[in-house]
Amino acid sequence: MKPRGRALLLLLLLCCALPLPAAAQAYPAKPVRFIIPFPPGGPTDILGRIVAAQLAEAWSVQVVPDNRGGAGGNIGTELCAKAPADGYTACMLSIAQTISPSIYPKLGFDPNRDFAHVTLLATLPSLLVVHPSLPVRNAKELVALARAKPGALNYASGGAGTSTHLMMELFKLHTRVDIVHVPYKGTGPALLDQIAGIIEVAFSTVIAAQPHTQSGRLRAVAISTRERFPRLPDVPTVAESGVKGFDGGSWQGYIMPAGTPREIVGRANRDLVKLLAAPETRDKIHAMGGITQPQTPEQFTQFVRAETEKWARVVKAAGIKGE
Repeated sequence: MKPRGRALLLLLLLCCALPLPAAAQAYPAKPVRFIIPFPPGGPTDILGRIVAAQLAEAWSVQVVPDNRGGAGGNIGTELCAKAPADGYTACMLSIAQTISPSIYPKLGFDPNRDFAHVTLLATLPSLLVVHPSLPVRNAKELVALARAKPGALNYASGGAGTSTHLMMELFKLHTRVDIVHVPYKGTGPALLDQIAGIIEVAFSTVIAAQPHTQSGRLRAVAISTRERFPRLPDVPTVAESGVKGFDGGSWQGYIMPAGTPREIVGRANRDLVKLLAAPETRDKIHAMGGITQPQTPEQFTQFVRAETEKWARVVKAAGIKGE
């Protein structure tokens, strides 16, 4: 072989010996850190752990839940935004993080710009519940009562700027009723006071409110999402009850830092969509009050943008400010 030919062959062999970029290797090749930006026990944590366990089994690597609660989910979400974009850090994204940009002027992330949006995982409908002493059986009757007695009814939330606060403010914008906000430090204390009759109205997650509606201590008058919840087929939506266009569902999604290679985002999306379609996963999410809603990365990107814009309008109209 001529010297030039030997040199070319040697160069080719050297190129083949170089390590492939991470994105070109089989993904995932090592454990994945999965940031859950809320404390253990809540809906984000429960759904996140379901997803982590299913992905770990599908990928044959550890998917390690890392609870980083604080500041309404903003601390953990900022950690995710600043993590290496190599596919080995992922995060749960919730409705809270599309509300935050309108409330916190110095937020450490942008939910649209700073993430690769993999897929929506599930929507979590809320029940519009009233104390049984209130003479209403549906949302239409609630609106009529509130209009007849402006400022007389109170509604509870888990705190200023939370999804339960924003959902009721959205309801008020749609119906032009005057119902007074009473913020609590969490949905648990809010539910207790509503059961006691101190508070008349609230939006509460299905998983939190259903035991009390079944026992008769609260009355469910509507479901917050556009479609009825499969496990409560007799409860109409708010929109069906005369409040046209209302859609106040909470939700959870799966994201990675912006700049994560497209092939890794695509792999995670395909596997998550497959897992969400499995009866075992779907039934677990239904049991916790959610509805599986897989999307393409492009659809989820558009969804997050639309949610950010929707809640910005509500925050502005209601004059809401972060605590």
